[in-house]
Amino acid sequence: MSLNLVKLCVGCDTVEELIDWWRSEIGEDQPWKMRTRQTPKRAAELVEGGSLYRVYKGFILSRQRIWAVDTVGEGQAARCEVTLDPKVVLTMPTPRRAFQGWRYLEGKDAPPDLAAAGDEAEVPMELARTLREIGAW
Repeated sequence: MSLNLVKLCVGCDTVEELIDWWRSEIGEDQPWKMRTRQTPKRAAELVEGGSLYRVYKGFILSRQRIWAVDTVGEGQAARCEVTLDPKVVLTMPTPRRAFQGWRYLEGKDAPPDLAAAGDEAEVPMELARTLREIGAW
């Protein structure tokens, strides 16, 4: 079972906004990196098939495969850079409460990909989120 990270996506309300931001600010030709203060102690497990799941306005909506986890800098200037697959995979909208930083997410608790969900992949993201909020899905 893979080990994943989950992190709040601050500043973007939708997956499309995040992708547009990346394209305009970073550039599609640059590696997609998520920076954080703390390097996960279980980094080796994350690069063995793990993904970064992102929470938008209270729902996990997407994931990206983790390619590498590196500590850059030294001492108090040390930070963690998580290199991600540029392909963003939509997931089944899954409620998640707010938290600070990042959290581990076991593979068994990770939401399924929409593409793997069959006919449900045809449901617009906003409708799927609303149905999950009211408990109808």
